[in-house]
Amino acid sequence: MATGTTNRLKRSEVPTEQTWDLTDLFATHTDWETELKAVQQDVTNVTAYKGRLGADAATLLSCLQTLEAFQQRVVRVATYASLRVSADGSDPDNQRDAAKVSAAMAAIGTKLSFIQSELLTLSVETIDKFLQDEPALETYEKMLQDTLEKKPYTLAPEIEETLAALSEVHDAPYMIYGRTKSSDMQFDSITDKDGNEQPMSAALYEDRYELSADTETRRAAYKSFTNTLNQYKNTFAATYATEVTKQVTMSRLRSYDSVTDMLLQSQQVTKEMYHNQLDVIQEELAPHMRRYAKLMKEQLGLDELKYCDLKAPLDPEFTPVTTYEEATSTILEALEVMGPEYTEIMKKGINDRWVDLADNVGKATGAFCSSPYGVHPYILVTWTDTMRGAFVLAHELGHAGHFYLAGKNQSLLNTRPSTYFVEAPSTINELLLANHLMNKTDDKRMKRWVITQLLGTYYHNFVTHLLEGEFQRRVYDLAEKGTPLTATVLTEQKRETLESFWGDTVSFDEGAGLTWMRQPHYYMGLYPYTYSAGLTVSTAMAEKIQTEGQPAVDKWLDVLRAGGTMKPLDLIKQAGVDMSKPDAIKKAVAFVGSLIDQLEESYK
Repeated sequence: MATGTTNRLKRSEVPTEQTWDLTDLFATHTDWETELKAVQQDVTNVTAYKGRLGADAATLLSCLQTLEAFQQRVVRVATYASLRVSADGSDPDNQRDAAKVSAAMAAIGTKLSFIQSELLTLSVETIDKFLQDEPALETYEKMLQDTLEKKPYTLAPEIEETLAALSEVHDAPYMIYGRTKSSDMQFDSITDKDGNEQPMSAALYEDRYELSADTETRRAAYKSFTNTLNQYKNTFAATYATEVTKQVTMSRLRSYDSVTDMLLQSQQVTKEMYHNQLDVIQEELAPHMRRYAKLMKEQLGLDELKYCDLKAPLDPEFTPVTTYEEATSTILEALEVMGPEYTEIMKKGINDRWVDLADNVGKATGAFCSSPYGVHPYILVTWTDTMRGAFVLAHELGHAGHFYLAGKNQSLLNTRPSTYFVEAPSTINELLLANHLMNKTDDKRMKRWVITQLLGTYYHNFVTHLLEGEFQRRVYDLAEKGTPLTATVLTEQKRETLESFWGDTVSFDEGAGLTWMRQPHYYMGLYPYTYSAGLTVSTAMAEKIQTEGQPAVDKWLDVLRAGGTMKPLDLIKQAGVDMSKPDAIKKAVAFVGSLIDQLEESYK
């Protein structure tokens, strides 16, 4: 299927088999409209329990069961609208429906907030007694225990209500950041090596120019990109400083020891686990990545390797192509090692139109997997006939397999594990695909290409996102000491973070320090470092599956089925990996080192 032509298809022109099947959510659009109205009325089924959660165990059980049944309906309604707008955001009907859902969700969320507040008023003794009185409450034990853990940090009900009413104001920094980035920032066009003028935007830089094989184009785009960042640095600094101040203030109001303690609580991760990820990877991965930087400099024939050259392709002439049909059959072969049950889920995903692979006007960029409870996952990708796309699809199918198994085995409130774990089931599929491709070829160039794809995954999770995590750690430390977070301070911290990792193998200009402005993740708590945690776990598991076979697979599938019933440390221990110690991280870093050894060897 040809994509990337100037005449992109309209959504209505796309062949049905290249789109996902939304009739599994709602048979018709009218059915969806009817259900949207119905859920807004039926919220009263849940609010009928207001003020009664502490009455007795039977009432609490009945409320939580009613809540789950209601939420399952709400999730379907919301998913349908969000998938339609992702498939074609240019359609005014889809925009209108998404806005309707957004307003309805806000109203429903406000009405259901009493559950959390009332659960927080119950004592440990009351909850223990209820769990004894009503064995069926065991399903909700983890959710109730998690709520009790927040109890010491909860303020008086009227203060909590006031804070909830200010949620839109609390979300403002992220909203302002996004609005500025997507609507206000203008970039100077660039001139390519043939003297042609090319358009420039943040998305074009991140999706195309930064990865360009042509040094002149890549560097010109970086210059245009950082020139514009420089013009907005004070606004972005004020916006981000407001976000950080909000978090620091909330952590003090709620009596946490530090803002880090507060932000890690929702992930159910210890400070030691958090610091291990940041410290071990930076210290032990840096020497390997510096070797990689030297290799790049040699292969690209550069006098100096600039920061903006780090994502250039090592072998730009070699881009293996594959059709969607070939790629999906290769993925299925690679994942056979996961056993028949998992393979069946993957086949379903590919054959039953869980995947939207079309390229059409108005389609969201990137890739994601959305998993509405009680239906099945939906995956968005844009297929372009390159083997790289097979890695993206395998990744998203990993999320799909995880949430399909969790959804089949757990109740709605128990399906989602901590973000600390969530990238493991997706990245393990990439590792298994790479392993399969390596074993299938004797072609030196193809092997080298597979290694660079894998390194791309490790670079993304262990370098890009990890160094963002290090930057966040520095910023929160400064904020707690009362240092004003000006544009100058943020830019210095970002540049120092990059320089201490790459050393003198990469040359940094003023613009490199401004790249803290690129990342929306800074508005999502301590999110960036979790990418490295997921990939650490999947690296350990991929090795176990390849050496131990079925016993390791069985353990892994049990972990996927467990969904959100355990804290991440216990969940991962069930698979035979201990994240309380740095060993698994050290092993994953050593594996990256071995990939770079192979790359160096391939050029001899």
